Amino acid sequence: MKRMVFLLVLVCTAAGFGVLQAAAPDSPSGMPQYSGDNHLLRPENYREWIYLSSGMNMNYGPAASDHDMFTNVFVPQWAYQAFLKSGKWPDKTVFVVEERGAESKGSINKQGHYQSTDLMGIGVEVKDEARFPDKWVYFNFGSETKSAQAAPKGACWRCHEDHAAVEHTFVQFYPTLKPVAQKFGTYRQEREKVE
Repeated sequence: MKRMVFLLVLVCTAAGFGVLQAAAPDSPSGMPQYSGDNHLLRPENYREWIYLSSGMNMNYGPAASDHDMFTNVFVPQWAYQAFLKSGKWPDKTVFVVEERGAESKGSINKQGHYQSTDLMGIGVEVKDEARFPDKWVYFNFGSETKSAQAAPKGACWRCHEDHAAVEHTFVQFYPTLKPVAQKFGTYRQEREKVE
């Protein structure tokens, strides 16, 4: 993702006076970008976005995973700011869930886990009301994948539809956003129940 850069342009009037104006950025920061075949392009520089939370070994199914993994969640600054003002996600919001391996022994560490440099994959959730009839759609990227097609509706979409606390997002796991959604009345408290 390129940082938004505003260039100051000197505009001269007929009388010879100048006025400073801001030129529009080339492209919006943190917006979904698609290829010609409707594949989502992998978001760039998402680690410069707002960090929401991390999970470790989170699993929504009954079977335990065979490896330790961290998930780190990021959202663009503009979408985060909109959420703080309304408790809702604006159209074109992009979430990146980065999956990284967990290490336990290294350097001076004697206990606990830390994140490895091994990128295991990236999950991306997009709210795009004009492009997708169900508004929210999900994409999965391998560590080297540059574009991805939408995942089938039965997988991620169904789980988010049934369990997400705010729209299609698991705000129940984002400690700084949960109180915001509760304040605006967009938080579904019943989604916290343990099954």
